[in-house]
Amino acid sequence: MRYFLGIDIGTSSTKAVMADENLKILAQAKSKNYDVEMPHPMWAQQNAGVWINGLIEATKQVVEDAQVDNVEAMCISGLYGGSGVPVDSNMEPIGPALIWMDKRATEETEWVKEHIGVDKLFGITGNYVDPYFGFTKILWLKNHHPDWEKFNLLLSPKDYVIFKLTDRIATDYSSAGNIGGIFDLKKRKWSDELLKEMDIPRYLFPDRIIPSNVIVGNLNSKFASLLGMKEGTPVVCGGIDAAVATYAAGVEKSGQHVAMIGTSMCWGTIHDGRYLTPKMVNMPYVINPLNTIYSFGGATTAGAVIEWFRKEFAPDKTLEELEEEAKKISSGSEGVVVEPYFMGERAPIWNPNLRGSINGLTLSTTRGHVYKAFLESIANSLKLNVNVAEETGIPLKDDIYVVGGATKSKLWMKIISETLGMKVKTLRSFLDAPIGDVKLAIIKEM
Repeated sequence: MRYFLGIDIGTSSTKAVMADENLKILAQAKSKNYDVEMPHPMWAQQNAGVWINGLIEATKQVVEDAQVDNVEAMCISGLYGGSGVPVDSNMEPIGPALIWMDKRATEETEWVKEHIGVDKLFGITGNYVDPYFGFTKILWLKNHHPDWEKFNLLLSPKDYVIFKLTDRIATDYSSAGNIGGIFDLKKRKWSDELLKEMDIPRYLFPDRIIPSNVIVGNLNSKFASLLGMKEGTPVVCGGIDAAVATYAAGVEKSGQHVAMIGTSMCWGTIHDGRYLTPKMVNMPYVINPLNTIYSFGGATTAGAVIEWFRKEFAPDKTLEELEEEAKKISSGSEGVVVEPYFMGERAPIWNPNLRGSINGLTLSTTRGHVYKAFLESIANSLKLNVNVAEETGIPLKDDIYVVGGATKSKLWMKIISETLGMKVKTLRSFLDAPIGDVKLAIIKEM
């Protein structure tokens, strides 16, 4: 039997799974939760050390539990790291990565609109301009980071981790495309024209852009020892977690679509490139990346606002207990409506200035009403994404896969099904991207 290791570096924790070639899970583990630093309103950043520690903790546990000493390959996916990790000439981090949730680059976004223009940007990159995108965050770093001149390279979270594991530098097409305004989506390479216009050095980005199932390098002796694995184990490139989770659900044909609901919500589908719209984020898919586009939108805060509600208003309750309260409430939460824009909103709304709100409160409103309204708000965000895709002409099937931690909530899945008018399917395991990583490792290429 052949065995493979899949690892996903998430925003709040790292998950790992050991599975065989038939995707039978032998062991799975999750690291302790780690924090997102928010030193100012609308800022969100993480230091690379939390990802390394999370990977070691989750992977070591899976390796110990699986009792497998002949892992054929491992693959790593990760959160959208926004700006990426800035490293110096010694490949040491100079500061944190400004991750996907960070919305500080508002002035840089306006500068791009004025000096480059959204039409030109979309024509080259297939994407809009917003503080969500990595290239606007990079412009913010150029304008504000005291050590900008010392930046040697910017690496996505999983690409940084893979470098530490293999001493090799590479990125995949989905990670490159997700940076936005400096990646030529038609030519599948960095845009020299836009880099020059934005005065961003080309050397900051990996020369090697490869498909997500290609081997970057082999596990070095240091991390082989730390993880309890064999030195020389092939490490596969992986991709952005939302796209890898979509692949985990089996999306390989146009019309299939998946919502990944974790800290944020990402809804996506694939097509041949004919259905690009600036309302969505568009990037190469994790399989057949030279011919397939992954288009997605979502909600910046999904599980994040659910956890915020629990922490602030029911710290003595579990999510399961809150769900029992919400089950008693009729659909529509008796007029209570939540706008879940606690960190602005990305595609398809593209408004970093939106804020969250709770409306329709009365003296008869209970905690159950409000909690159910929060669940319904994310379902409504999902419906908006589906509607935009259909308006663009993207053909969608009348069933949807939902993956991620949210699938543990039967009530939430019921709300989504009713809101979309679609059958909801889920994976047998709440693991999503790690299973996609295993699938990529199975079809690995040199």
